[in-house]
Amino acid sequence: MTNDNAQRTAALSNLKVLDLSNFLAAPMCGMLLADFGADVLKVELPGIGDEMRNWGSNRDGVGLYHKVINRGKKSVTLDLRTPFGVEVVKRLVKEYDVVLENYRTGTLEKWGIGYEQLNEINPRLIMLRITGFGQTGPYAKRPGFGTLAEAYAGYAYISGQPGEDPMLPGFGLADSSTGLMGAYLTMVAINERHRSGVGQYIDLAIYESMMTMIGPFIINYDQLGKVQERSGSRLPFTAPRNIYKTCDNQFITIGGSAQSAFITICKVLNMPELLEDPRFLNNRLRIKNIDALDFEIQKCVAQFDLEGLLKKSDECNATISPINSVAQIFADKHIQERGNIVSIFDGELNDMLRMQNVVGRLSQTPGEIRTTGPSIGNGNREILIEKLGFSEQEIWQAGITLDHSNV
Repeated sequence: MTNDNAQRTAALSNLKVLDLSNFLAAPMCGMLLADFGADVLKVELPGIGDEMRNWGSNRDGVGLYHKVINRGKKSVTLDLRTPFGVEVVKRLVKEYDVVLENYRTGTLEKWGIGYEQLNEINPRLIMLRITGFGQTGPYAKRPGFGTLAEAYAGYAYISGQPGEDPMLPGFGLADSSTGLMGAYLTMVAINERHRSGVGQYIDLAIYESMMTMIGPFIINYDQLGKVQERSGSRLPFTAPRNIYKTCDNQFITIGGSAQSAFITICKVLNMPELLEDPRFLNNRLRIKNIDALDFEIQKCVAQFDLEGLLKKSDECNATISPINSVAQIFADKHIQERGNIVSIFDGELNDMLRMQNVVGRLSQTPGEIRTTGPSIGNGNREILIEKLGFSEQEIWQAGITLDHSNV
């Protein structure tokens, strides 16, 4: 837990964020801001909460991924479709810097808390609006989850083995990348507000984040008419780049995008003859002859066990990595030394939970996980009664309970 002095000096300790969002993309943006000290208040539906609470694995009925994505936040329960919920939001935005939302385009306007309505209350307000397809265009009102964006933006088309079906990623790639992009754009808007004194809204479509990350497939089609096809673990612009199996049935990956890296790989794998092979003299030739190159590399890798190969790789500073399972990640000495996994006490489960630590290290104002994801409505009394002055009867009439412990 963070001590009071560290909390006061956190990089974003002066930033107040109202998180109206659900699921993954926008809540991850709120998580990233909270990691560096932002005061993030998460609004959830009474009795139900963010559907993230029901995603994936749980312990004693408590969703575990929620504990990560909504870490560092307080929870208040409101039904935004009701006059009471709308009134609370309007009172809160008077002193909040940022609102995060990911409802379908036009939904908040229908409820009376769209950007224009909230901007009249607080002209300095910044609203991050994450949707599948954006606020404008013929698909603006389509429902849009990250899975749809991964398909629509072209990622699934290029993923998978040659000649086989397209493949989606094994995690919420589009949502997660959009959460990162959302945090970045929020800080861009904050910086602009320092200059102009006024807020603005950010229109962020999940598919656009995905399209930007995929690589050169757009410009290659524009200039060369080339359609990138599925190539397994290979890349169309660098070689070698693939997965290889050792003699003890472990897997490694090799990345040889630089010529110097390829030279070192050949040294580690005891295959100096490849450096003189006219098929592999440079990156473009290696891409052209990738099947032959991968055959030679796999033949050499199969002569090593994983431990021996990694030891030799370290000695030569080769660009080789094991393909780690999560169990191997937990046991890895570098990850332990860097503190990439951290233990945080969770009051709801009354236990320590280990999760990924804050990404990136600021030398003067480092981020820190202050709390795990909150129990539903843990901030109801503090926010609704102590801060906004509603009576217990008003809150009860709105269908909101106050009996949640502050965990």
